[in-house]
Amino acid sequence: MSIRYKGDILGALKEKGYSTARLRKEKVFGERTMQEFRTNGVIPYKTLNKLCEMLDCQVGDIIEYIPDAAQDSAAPNNV
Repeated sequence: MSIRYKGDILGALKEKGYSTARLRKEKVFGERTMQEFRTNGVIPYKTLNKLCEMLDCQVGDIIEYIPDAAQDSAAPNNV
């Protein structure tokens, strides 16, 4: 996968006072979404937006693009 989380999403939320129990109780994120956080899975833009709001950060603080080695060698130098 070329996009990955920069850190532990659930850990960052916990630092802001959002334990997994609280997230479930307040129905902020469902169990499936929290599992996606744990496994570096795909999340929708709406969830990413909510994370930025809750963590008071930018998208680039949460995710990063990592080029695949195969793509690097085949890709042209211009965008």
